[in-house]
Amino acid sequence: MDWSTPKPQKPQSVRRKFEPWADPSARPLIRFQNVVKRYGDIVAVAGVSLDIYEREFFALLGPSGCGKTTLMRLLAGFEEASEGAVTLAGADLSGVPPYRRPVNMMFQSYALFPHMSVLDNIAFGLKQEGMPKAEIAARVDEMLKLVNLRGYEKRKPDQLSGGQRQRVALARSLVKRPKVLLLDEPMAALDKKLREQTQFELMDLQQRIGTTFIIVTHDQEEAMTVADRIAVMDHGKLVQVATPSEIYEQPNSRYVAEFVGDINLIEATVDRVTPGDISLKSDVLEAELRLTQRIDTKAGDRVAVALRPEKIRIGKEPLSEVHANCAQGTVYDIAYLGDLSIYHVHLDNGFVLKAAKTNVSRQIEPPIGWDDKVYLSWTPDAGVILKS
Repeated sequence: MDWSTPKPQKPQSVRRKFEPWADPSARPLIRFQNVVKRYGDIVAVAGVSLDIYEREFFALLGPSGCGKTTLMRLLAGFEEASEGAVTLAGADLSGVPPYRRPVNMMFQSYALFPHMSVLDNIAFGLKQEGMPKAEIAARVDEMLKLVNLRGYEKRKPDQLSGGQRQRVALARSLVKRPKVLLLDEPMAALDKKLREQTQFELMDLQQRIGTTFIIVTHDQEEAMTVADRIAVMDHGKLVQVATPSEIYEQPNSRYVAEFVGDINLIEATVDRVTPGDISLKSDVLEAELRLTQRIDTKAGDRVAVALRPEKIRIGKEPLSEVHANCAQGTVYDIAYLGDLSIYHVHLDNGFVLKAAKTNVSRQIEPPIGWDDKVYLSWTPDAGVILKS
């Protein structure tokens, strides 16, 4: 079985129109087939089937205890499946020990040896394999250049910043040229600004070397930033597997809509369905709801309309000739985030809608403040109907 690592690709060739999951002829690199993992009476992974492709940056996203780390450990060989099969490049991994798999794992704690230098930490795995010194030196130098740590070879981990320690751990994981790199919450210990910077560095690195990356995270923004596709998990099951834009704009359930990003969920009943749009009556809005979404539904169905705050227009002037997709209320809370402001608007019946407004100017328009009466509206294509 050929488990050799692909040659590094130019960034454009990796990212441009990269969607092998949409090609029926493409063969997945990794395949989970009806995988179940039990710990006594507890089911940590419940019948997961999932394909991951070569050179893909894939994210397993979900809250603590949803099974995402267990799924990664099954691939790494630290756990064995109770049922089902895990294959890599067509080879069944059952019974293959971790050190025999073309997979490496970068742990959340980094697990660097404190008494070793940067160079020795990176070279450790190669020395254990008995690789010739000249080849070790060449590979370590390649990694130091790749993660921008040349000049830090003799430093110990306690002489490095958090971001530098992370890069050492990353270099040590990649120096053996694994077919797949597993990242378990790799940026959890970094502050927000450094984490954002590191996310882009990680994406660029993955493009340059062409290795398949799988990241486990509970941070929705992190998954949305780095991944080609995201698998949202809950109670050991896959809830939705899709690209970041599809996950955000077209969630397939209330769970995904609420877990990924901020959302308004409006309970409603389908009133009528026409070829052009769907009309709904809301439990909390006086105005009619109209959506252009194409979905299999009929009059009388109970649904929820998911509406992102940034899709809602908010203003202090009354709406003219708007009879659907609108509301009015009073601002009772404001979150100023610099680039945008989030407004919590209390409707007369007590229901709360959240609206976001981008701060594109230096308050040329009169600012919206606490207790202001405001008017909300949104276009027919802004909302998404959720049936589950």
